[in-house]
Amino acid sequence: MLDNLKKQFAELFGQESKNTFFAPGRVNLIGEHIDYNGGLVLPSAVTFGTYLLTAPNKDGVFRFRSTNFSDQLDIPVQEAYKKEGKEWFYYPLGVIHNFVQDNKKVEGLDLLFFGNLPIGSGLSSSASVEVVMAYALNQLFNAGFSKLDIVKLTKKVENEFIGVNSGIMDQFAVTFGEEGKALKLNCETLDYKVVDCDLGDHYLAIINTNKPRKLAESKYNERVGECETALKALQQKLVVNNLCDVDSETFHANKALITDAVVLKRAQHVIEENERVYLAAKALAENRLEDFGQLMYASHDSLKNLYEVSGIELDTIVEFCLQYPEVTGARMTGAGFGGCAIALVKKASFDDFKEKITAYYTEKIGYAPSVYSSEIGKGVSEL
Repeated sequence: MLDNLKKQFAELFGQESKNTFFAPGRVNLIGEHIDYNGGLVLPSAVTFGTYLLTAPNKDGVFRFRSTNFSDQLDIPVQEAYKKEGKEWFYYPLGVIHNFVQDNKKVEGLDLLFFGNLPIGSGLSSSASVEVVMAYALNQLFNAGFSKLDIVKLTKKVENEFIGVNSGIMDQFAVTFGEEGKALKLNCETLDYKVVDCDLGDHYLAIINTNKPRKLAESKYNERVGECETALKALQQKLVVNNLCDVDSETFHANKALITDAVVLKRAQHVIEENERVYLAAKALAENRLEDFGQLMYASHDSLKNLYEVSGIELDTIVEFCLQYPEVTGARMTGAGFGGCAIALVKKASFDDFKEKITAYYTEKIGYAPSVYSSEIGKGVSEL
């Protein structure tokens, strides 16, 4: 594949590529919708992601090309840039904008991007593109940024340049991911621990519902508001800054403070999901995959019934997994309302699993899912 990309680079730019970089996508193994509630998440990098081939040019121009999109951009090195459309190249351009705003010296580059992550599936294709660009600029121009600096810079790109109000988990996992490891990340403090994640004879199956996610943004903001309402209600009696500062026991002793039944369900999910992350990290570290699998199912059940961010497509996938004996655990991952589910599937049965879940889902939903096998990959690097 890389040889083919190098050949394409030479055809596009009339010169050989000099450097190749890779940043993965990510999945969140457990801990959903608690990043904005000061809680714990357990993401890992996957083995799919974004490749970036580069070479300097003498024209003082950034030339953006992608094998995934026909849109392209040639733009001179200048003191600032702005987003004027929705094309893919604004994600890496936002990174360049932040570099020059930080008074880092950059020069003209020919850039070829190739991604094998499904776009809009909740696997953080945008963070993958942003991080690979930031890492490349940092290496090529000796900018002196640490990995944490890259995480913060690319989150700023997503929030301010692109205009998406996302948390920090995606960029963090894409940058800090380690092969065969998950990251137990505190989204409030950015403290994290590396957790052994030996999947043994299992693949991490990623099942894309292929449902366009149109409601996610408005429903996401609605859930954030409901959590803020729950927190204010609990703060009448409890001294806490975030919902995740409350444990289950304290919550159940004080839940009468929350008078809205829907808001109460949202808070219950957040508080119990945060505790599942602790249990899941412990189960993984002790190589108790069966226990981890049961926590995945419990997480999905909570997201379906208490947080109500699932949907028939995601539920159909988990429903199939529950009755397929070679699956150890499954759940939706990401914001919900479409996107992806993940499942721990025995490697020896993966082809059979892929065939049968595709048939089951297609019959019920009317179109096919996309099914991928991944292992736990490493974070951004130069190849």
